[in-house]
Amino acid sequence: MMFNLEKFIAEKVTGRPESMFLPDLEEHREELANRIEGKRVLVIGGAGSIGSSFIRSLLPFRPSELVVVDTNENELAELTRDLRSTKGMFVPERYTPYPMDFASPVFEKMFRTRGGFDIVGNFSAHKHVRSEKDIFSVEALLQNNVLHAAGLLALLGERPPEAYFCVSTDKAANPVNIMGASKRIMEDMIFSHSDRFPVKTARFANVAFSNGSLPAGFLARIRKLQPLSAPSDVKRYFVSPEESGQICMLACMLGENREIFYPRLREAQMMSFDVIGTALLEAQGYRVLECASEAEAIDRAEELRHGSDLYPVYYSRSDTSGEKPFEEFVAEGETADESRFASLGVITGKAVPDRAKVENLLRQLTETLNAKDASKEEVVRLMSEYLPNFHHLETGRSLDGKM
Repeated sequence: MMFNLEKFIAEKVTGRPESMFLPDLEEHREELANRIEGKRVLVIGGAGSIGSSFIRSLLPFRPSELVVVDTNENELAELTRDLRSTKGMFVPERYTPYPMDFASPVFEKMFRTRGGFDIVGNFSAHKHVRSEKDIFSVEALLQNNVLHAAGLLALLGERPPEAYFCVSTDKAANPVNIMGASKRIMEDMIFSHSDRFPVKTARFANVAFSNGSLPAGFLARIRKLQPLSAPSDVKRYFVSPEESGQICMLACMLGENREIFYPRLREAQMMSFDVIGTALLEAQGYRVLECASEAEAIDRAEELRHGSDLYPVYYSRSDTSGEKPFEEFVAEGETADESRFASLGVITGKAVPDRAKVENLLRQLTETLNAKDASKEEVVRLMSEYLPNFHHLETGRSLDGKM
């Protein structure tokens, strides 16, 4: 019997047989069509899990042009094949996928030659907490999430779009890791440009089985008959891949300037990764064997190659840097409106940030990263001075030191 991942996500992870945003999509369908049909669209990072889902949510409303930029050439090719092979999928005649870096000179040349776009979505991001293991990984994260994104905003200012959207994260609310803090700074950065063109963003939950996620890693481990490992004390909100694109599309097209959308999920809907791992194994006909260590789990995995249905797992408490035991969408002092949409909350009333203050932080981060003695600690200090509610959790252990 073939394993149906979409059905598993609906039944065991989100607990929703259909998208939680379907009522909002239906209610605003005419407005969405008016705002998208005939528009020229640019999607950066469009070959990833969320970016590609955003594209699939947008295309039924018939934009006149779609340009997709991504550094992952293989995934970009697969996106094109998937769109072209899907029954009933509208793909505009002017559809162009570009394997390029949005921070590169060739991207600037392409943008200027095409005269800009009506709708721009930026999904290029470092999204993993494991991306802050040392100063080099921290620099790569900050370049992508903040510094290069600032260059993109400056470029868009030459040909202002009707709407600009970039994805944030639930980890931006009261951040405890550099990734979450970078996204919180990114929010201020885009809002500081809101006098030039409308900017919107969304904080949302983990995307179930998205590329690079721990649940996607479960599938890879099972294919290779390797043990599963997961934290037992970390709970997260989850949305389906389809829902991840829909919330971004709704925020981009229906949000007002400087608004932050989030899914109206409640604490009882959070799940821990060990529960997902166990359910996944049971759905594929295995019995779970909990082991006391990684070494034991690796040893016992050899039995799978001889037909055993006992699948070894190692579930343990989290002890790595930057991990919150739970996630939240709204930070202290923010105003949330949960009356406008059926399944969406909107953080409203965000003031225009002091652009000089934002640019000073970007300048300080650039100078620090360019220094020969650059350190992760100095970066954390600068970010903490800018974000008083950033309380970095440093344990000295990285996820890369674990299975």
